[in-house]
Amino acid sequence: MFELRLMSPERLVETVSDALQELDALSVSIEDADAQTDAEQALFGEPGMPPPKDGWQRSRLAALFEQRAQAQHALLVLQAQDFFADCQALGVEPVPEQDWVRLTQSQFAPVEITPTFWIVPTWHQPPPSAKVVIRLDPGLAFGTGTHPTTRMCLRWITRHTADGALTRVLDYGCGSGILAIGAAKFGAARVDAIDIDDAAVAATRLNAQANQVQVQAGLPELVAGDYHSVLANILATPLKVLAPLLWARVAPQGHLVLAGILERQALELQQAYAPYCRLEVADTEDGWILMTARRA
Repeated sequence: MFELRLMSPERLVETVSDALQELDALSVSIEDADAQTDAEQALFGEPGMPPPKDGWQRSRLAALFEQRAQAQHALLVLQAQDFFADCQALGVEPVPEQDWVRLTQSQFAPVEITPTFWIVPTWHQPPPSAKVVIRLDPGLAFGTGTHPTTRMCLRWITRHTADGALTRVLDYGCGSGILAIGAAKFGAARVDAIDIDDAAVAATRLNAQANQVQVQAGLPELVAGDYHSVLANILATPLKVLAPLLWARVAPQGHLVLAGILERQALELQQAYAPYCRLEVADTEDGWILMTARRA
């Protein structure tokens, strides 16, 4: 394999990328040429908010070809185009052969939630101390246990196994279903996992089956009645919008558990939920917080 590397201004990235695809590139990746510098610019905002920018000021493009001759030919064709005058060729380099499956797997090791509760990919053996294990491989839906927000939610579940909080559980925005599966593993009588993404619903069903637990997964229409625990690990903006909906599903003496919130966003979440409940910070990790409330 050989990689053709190019530099492009923001306005030409799509044009150059499309041209590379037409020239039989196996793949084209794009990255910020100013990453890790003072000129780095964020592109992605929170759901429901417009992105800060449509593209990076300068981008590096890497196009993969099977043969060096194909990469060199593609470069010659591009250099002959008028639009390429503002671009720069960085060269053609061989790509070392790698076992991509093994490389990907090496990036996902078992994750400790508590000393006895672990998230373990299927290609690893659980550690000897593991008493409760969720088997989960990275997939199309968010949630593998590696993110602080997921770990905090799972830790909360482990601390509420004996107070009725897990009698009836709603995992709102379930992603991979990891929180729903965790609740089921710790004895929840019924777990409903919902998401607006069909791929997340399918992933949750498959992951629940693989872990031999009962989880009812579906779209938001699945939600019915009150829940002793309502968990939502999303992001601050949608959590604020969903405040009346989520609180309405909390049963008397029930718990609301919110994650996906940065420490600096605590006050705005408390203000958004003030008409309904008093949110408090229950856990923190790496700049993220877990916020909870209980219905009187």
